[in-house]
Amino acid sequence: MEKMNAIDALSALAHEARLDIFRLLVRAGEDGLPAGEISARLDMRQNTASTNLAILHRAGLVSQRREGRSVIYAADFAGMHGLVGFLMKDCCAETPARVDALLETLAPGKGDSPCLDCTSP
Repeated sequence: MEKMNAIDALSALAHEARLDIFRLLVRAGEDGLPAGEISARLDMRQNTASTNLAILHRAGLVSQRREGRSVIYAADFAGMHGLVGFLMKDCCAETPARVDALLETLAPGKGDSPCLDCTSP
């Protein structure tokens, strides 16, 4: 991940509503959630949720797909992985295996992942 991409992602997450949306989508896993359900679960107006989802999408943290008449949003785990990797890149220059091990635990579906089981809602 490039520095400007990391800045965009961190800026997107530096807002209470967007951070709540992103964390909800991480818990939902790769299946994601319809836009209306996101706003309902977070007790947020649909237009507010939609605006914040667009910002997260532009920052590379959320993907979207159409299923019939619904737009389904999901956390972009590759984008999250890239951001964490960028932040950790210089942390263990002497022992890069530590960073690789940490990034491996962040992969979706890993039992010891900090997001628990990212593949189930």
